[in-house]
Amino acid sequence: MRILQIIQKKQYRGAEIFASQLSNHLINQGHIVEMVSIYDGDAILPFKERIMSLSTEESNRYLDFEGWKKLNNIIVDFSPDVIQANAADTLKYAVISKKIHRWKQPIFYRNASTSSYYIKSFFSKLINSFFLNNVDKIISVSHSSKADLNSLFPSTKEKTIVIPIGIEANTERPVVLGKARKNIIHVGSFTREKNHQGLLKIFKQLSAKDTDAHLHLFGEGPLREEIEKRVQEFKLGKNVSFYEGVRNPLPYISGADVLVLPSKIEGLPAVLLEAMYCKTPVVAYNVGGISEIISNSTGCLVEKDNINSFCIEILDVLNNPDLNRIKNAERMVKLEFMNYNIAQKFAIAYKSI
Repeated sequence: MRILQIIQKKQYRGAEIFASQLSNHLINQGHIVEMVSIYDGDAILPFKERIMSLSTEESNRYLDFEGWKKLNNIIVDFSPDVIQANAADTLKYAVISKKIHRWKQPIFYRNASTSSYYIKSFFSKLINSFFLNNVDKIISVSHSSKADLNSLFPSTKEKTIVIPIGIEANTERPVVLGKARKNIIHVGSFTREKNHQGLLKIFKQLSAKDTDAHLHLFGEGPLREEIEKRVQEFKLGKNVSFYEGVRNPLPYISGADVLVLPSKIEGLPAVLLEAMYCKTPVVAYNVGGISEIISNSTGCLVEKDNINSFCIEILDVLNNPDLNRIKNAERMVKLEFMNYNIAQKFAIAYKSI
C-alpha cells in the first residue's frame, strides 16, 4: 500500500513521534509511506525519510486555501491508497482539502486523547462533528478514548476501532541520573493537561519527607517558563532539573527510580509503556486509558487529584520497589505493545477500507 501520514508539526510530542515510528515499521513491512507536516518545526523526528511541510500558519487554519491546495498537490503526486490524519488540526486539513479538491482516498483519523476535554462549546462540537462524519475510519488509542468520542459524537460508533500506541525497543545504556539520590522522572510537554503544577505540589510534599528525592522534568512547551518560576517559588531549585531537546528519553527513564504521570487527561501514554519496558516503576493518576495498562499487578494507580495518595505511592516505590510488579509490567509491554506488532494492526485496518 501507499500511505500518507499527516502530522501537525515537527515536534517532540507523542502523536508525531508515534506516527514516525509507525511509518518506519510500515515501510519495513513493504509499504510505501510519506509524511507531511502542516506546520513547521525544528524537531528531528525518527522517520527514516524526509518529512514534507505545508509551512502554513496555525492562525490561518480555517481559511488556508493555499495549504489545502498544497496538501492536494502532494496527494496527486504521491497517489496514496490511504491517508491518516494524526490528531489535532490534521483532521481539519485532510477533510477540507478533500471536500474542495475532490480527491477520493479514504481518510483514517487517529484519536489519541480525550476529546471531551477540548470540545466544550456548541460551535466546537458542531464543526468537529462535520469533520468526523467525513472520515472513513477512526482509530482510537484506548477503549476509554473510544467511549469518550462515541459518547460525544454518537455517529462515530460504527466506524471507530481501538489500536493502542506502541513503543520501540531500546538498545541504549541507562543514563545515571545521580547515585546519591532518589530519582523521579516525568516526561511530557509543558501543557495544562500534563499538570506540572500538580506535580510540583506532590514533589514539594514528598521532599519534606525525603530530602534525597530529585525530580527530572523532560519536555518542552508553552508553560515551561511558568513551571521554572514555580520551582523557585517553592524553593525546590536544588532538587529539580529541566531537560529539553532529548530525542530518546528511554535511557534516562531506565536510569530513574520511578516515573510519575499526574496528568489531567490522557489517551494511552507511551511514556508509561516505555517505563514498564525499561523496568522502571510507574505511578500515575487514573485518567483516560491509563487503567487499561496499569493495575495493581503492573504499577500504582492513584485517583485523580489525590496528592496525598500520590506522594505515599511514590515513597513506597522508592523505599520498597515491587519486583514482581516490575516483571509483570515488562512482560505485558513486550507481548502487547511493541511497534512492530502494532504496525501490523494498522495495516489490517487500512486494508479493511
